[in-house]
Amino acid sequence: MAKRNASYVCQECGAVYNRWKGKCEACGGWNTIVEESASTNPLAGPAATRPSRAKGRIFPLESLSGENSKEAVRTPSGIAELDRVTGGGFVYGSIILIGGDPGIGKSTLLMQAAAALANGGHRVAYISGEEAIAQVRLRAERLGLADAPVELAAETNVEDIIATLSHGTPPALAVIDSIQTMWTETVESAPGTVTQVRGSAQALIRFAKTKGTAVILVGHVTKDGQIAGPRVVEHMVDAVASFDGDSSHHFRILRAVKNRFGPTDEIGVFEMSDQGLREIANPSELFLAGRDLAVPGTAVFAGMEGTRPVLTEIQALVAPSSLGTPRRSVIGWDNNRLAMILAVLEAHGGLKLGMHDVYLNVAGGLRIGEPAADLAAAAALISSLSGAPLPPNTVYFGELGLSGAIRPVSHMQNRLKEAAKLGFTGAVTPMPRKDRGERLALTPSPISHIADLVAGIVASRPRGKVQHSLNEG
Repeated sequence: MAKRNASYVCQECGAVYNRWKGKCEACGGWNTIVEESASTNPLAGPAATRPSRAKGRIFPLESLSGENSKEAVRTPSGIAELDRVTGGGFVYGSIILIGGDPGIGKSTLLMQAAAALANGGHRVAYISGEEAIAQVRLRAERLGLADAPVELAAETNVEDIIATLSHGTPPALAVIDSIQTMWTETVESAPGTVTQVRGSAQALIRFAKTKGTAVILVGHVTKDGQIAGPRVVEHMVDAVASFDGDSSHHFRILRAVKNRFGPTDEIGVFEMSDQGLREIANPSELFLAGRDLAVPGTAVFAGMEGTRPVLTEIQALVAPSSLGTPRRSVIGWDNNRLAMILAVLEAHGGLKLGMHDVYLNVAGGLRIGEPAADLAAAAALISSLSGAPLPPNTVYFGELGLSGAIRPVSHMQNRLKEAAKLGFTGAVTPMPRKDRGERLALTPSPISHIADLVAGIVASRPRGKVQHSLNEG
């Protein structure tokens, strides 16, 4: 009889302990450690691969051509935005982990991708561990994809799934929805536990690498937006993508977090409609639609999402506060970054913001992470505080230093080209690093210090506008 070894595993980070604890020392989570039993059967886990170790072959790099190089071949999914995020399509034998909030549209997106690939003549399998086959077909009928030759199955046992997929020609794509519902016979733990998720993922990865099937694993997310289960799964797969969006908005964003076969931080933008997810070829027009041109406190930021330039509107509201501690609220941006911008504006811009509530919002629900948004956020804050609307045909981008200096950012040409394509005629930017002789799409107005930005906005303030929070002396 196989010997059992009991261990205590954190369900948040995967840390293993030899006794139960109330708090995980690795991630700091409370009541996340659960007792699990792992079998020491020599045929379980990594030991099962030992008999086949002698069958491996080594190929010289220069000889990898033709059939030996098909691991680098990509299969386009038929959805341009999904191909952009994956780097051009599904790579032969790759594993992709996609996470997102419940109801955000993960299953809808993958059903559309599976149908598009199957209509192209490829064998595609969709394995659901959460829904019955009839429920999956209902979704396909709602999306108008009921006639697509996609193979459907409702199964949670990994060994049965691999045995079924191994019959005949290996599928070009297999969707596992979701990895938290899968279980393997080599692990004596409940489905959804860290040990089961790790073991199931390892078995599916071994199948993908052996048969050449591209496998997509759907992962649940925790309350803080992280993919649930052990972090080691993210290191095991080839690509990790996050599918998110605001429930109050109709668009969704697929963002590449990790990609061994393409660029990271690439995004694909979709719009949720009655017929499923619709691709947005030009997201800048979507994010700028309906903006008010005559209201102070709005600035257009020319940002970069991966290799794609995206223009978004940053909104700011600065209002006098009656509270002892003024409120600072941020949506779509880093709260610590806002605190730094406010401190620089007070120290080097001559503004008095200590007794004002500050609200900052990235319109449309997009989340911005690059430092180039500092200048646009500062311009929106100054505009709201002074009551001076910013020029509606001008974009802003640049990194703000603690000394008040405006630092240059990368991809200046791409940002200006996107702004010019959408009808913008001006740009407030940092001083360029070096004149490379490039002909810019727009003629920028470079500034070197935050005081120059404050002076320019305050000078355009309407006459008779009194603002006691500006220190103009």
